[in-house]
Amino acid sequence: MGKKSSSNSTSLSIFNPKYYLKKPQQLVLVIFGFISLVLLVSDRQNLTSDHQEEVLRLNEELARLKLQLEDFNVRVKWSAGLDSADISKDDDDDPVSVERREKVKEAMLHAWTSYEKYAWGHDELQPQTRNGVDSFGSLGATLVDSLDTLFIMGLHEQFQRAKEWVANSLDFNKDYVASVFETTIRVVGGLLSAYDLSGDKIFLEKAKDIADRLLPAWNSPSGIPYNRINLAHGSAHNFGWTGGNSILADSGTEQLEFIALSQRTKDPKYQEKVEKVVKELQKTFPADGLLPIYINPRSGTAAYSTITFGAMGDSFYEYLLKVWIQGNKTEAVKHYREMWETSMKGLQSLVRKTTPSSFTYICEKNGNFLSDKMDELACFAPGMLALGSKGYGSGEAEKILSLAEELGCWDQEYWLSHKGILGNYGNLKDAFAESLLAWPKVELAWTCYNFYQLTPTKLAGENYYFHPGQDMNVGTSWNILRPETVESLFYLWRVTGNKTYQEWGWNIFQAFEKNSRLETGYVGLKDVNSGIKDNMMQSFFLAETLKYLYLLFSPTSVISLDEWVFNTEAHPLRIVTRGDLHQENFQVDRQQKLPIHFRGRKEGRLGYN
Repeated sequence: MGKKSSSNSTSLSIFNPKYYLKKPQQLVLVIFGFISLVLLVSDRQNLTSDHQEEVLRLNEELARLKLQLEDFNVRVKWSAGLDSADISKDDDDDPVSVERREKVKEAMLHAWTSYEKYAWGHDELQPQTRNGVDSFGSLGATLVDSLDTLFIMGLHEQFQRAKEWVANSLDFNKDYVASVFETTIRVVGGLLSAYDLSGDKIFLEKAKDIADRLLPAWNSPSGIPYNRINLAHGSAHNFGWTGGNSILADSGTEQLEFIALSQRTKDPKYQEKVEKVVKELQKTFPADGLLPIYINPRSGTAAYSTITFGAMGDSFYEYLLKVWIQGNKTEAVKHYREMWETSMKGLQSLVRKTTPSSFTYICEKNGNFLSDKMDELACFAPGMLALGSKGYGSGEAEKILSLAEELGCWDQEYWLSHKGILGNYGNLKDAFAESLLAWPKVELAWTCYNFYQLTPTKLAGENYYFHPGQDMNVGTSWNILRPETVESLFYLWRVTGNKTYQEWGWNIFQAFEKNSRLETGYVGLKDVNSGIKDNMMQSFFLAETLKYLYLLFSPTSVISLDEWVFNTEAHPLRIVTRGDLHQENFQVDRQQKLPIHFRGRKEGRLGYN
């Protein structure tokens, strides 16, 4: 009995603080044991998360090593001078372009892997806070926007994972008010392009699903669509700040996607809806082809508002040209080309030049008043002019192309032979860049390139003002990774073969790498002067900017402009000759594939070239 009582007393004393005052070594042991237990539990909780991050990091590193190995193999073959038919050098590819193309591909891999790691299934990635946000109603905007870029670059493992998400997780039945325009160009366009490239019908089925949900937006008295629609209920309306009007670009930038969908499904309802819009606008189309940005959806007539080739006007003019190209330039689409040519005469009436350096820019117009302001968004225009120059007679084509180009008279040999005039520079490109500002005949692409070059970060602001006696001043100073200037460089290079545009594109890419790349993705800048970063990787950076840069350094046979037309989100769609819709025979040949790797050889070039 005595021993039992003594044992109980000792046991109880362990929980008495006074016990540890007499035996401090016991207190140290208890504290150490408690800390060890906490750390053990914490480690076990973080083990799974850390393991997943490490696996993703290793997968990205493995993919990079694969790219490096492939590059090494290409370089070995190149240096060995192999000249067999399957690896013969492509005339329009070269080692510099190969290297630059792979750098762009690595940038895409970095952007995509960051999205997979931190924002999978969400619309966009916020790299600085390492999370996803749903800017477009949780439609997986970045994922869908990136499908064709992944396919074109040969990132097929990534493409396959994205396809599985589309098949199993992409759901459009959402009580969400969507932008008809943004949903069309990103989601419908992205899915249709993925279908045209891969032949997988899941993409066509999903494109039809979302398009059916958008169709009620065209049920206005005039057929001009409302710009907002609830995806679950089909109720449509316009923004309050437009006074109930529809926006020109938002209403006139669905034709490519919906015509393509009708061709591929043999259902004319999509094409009929969007073509009625153009027919309605054609009734009162002005003599100069320039429409204000607000259109009344009840009457179908223009409302008093700004005329611009920038925000809210831009892609309407782009689609007039591209529907003509999409229809293979036949009689059935002739009126699109005629409307576009009329609008290009109007565009030329808005062109002005600065002093002292003669930078060419496109004004905005309100009534009879011209505003000396140009959006970076309007920098799609040089590429559009280059693309459309092919449809003119020789004299007019040269005039339009001259307007589009940076210098109507630029010639590398000329500048090499006049080095003394330019000053004693070690680098001809530096001499060209600094001295050309004084040259009198500069045009739109040169202006857009200098939107980038004349800021401390070498990245363009959102818009620019041209004050009397001054060349250009940044207005809105952010940069959100926009593609328009790179897009124009791509078209100008394809049309002219002038490698200057590749050099300009490479300089812009390097500026993005220097200022926008983070360990967790790419971000825009809040201010192109200070370089302060924002927290958003826009979906169009993967869909457009990186794709156009990649194609800028690829052979012209890759996504040939004779076979494909790009929508305004850079999604390539197959060109199909227009005629009786029910007689058109559109079919994707599953045996035809884009090459897995576009390099300095012709290996793997099957089908789409």
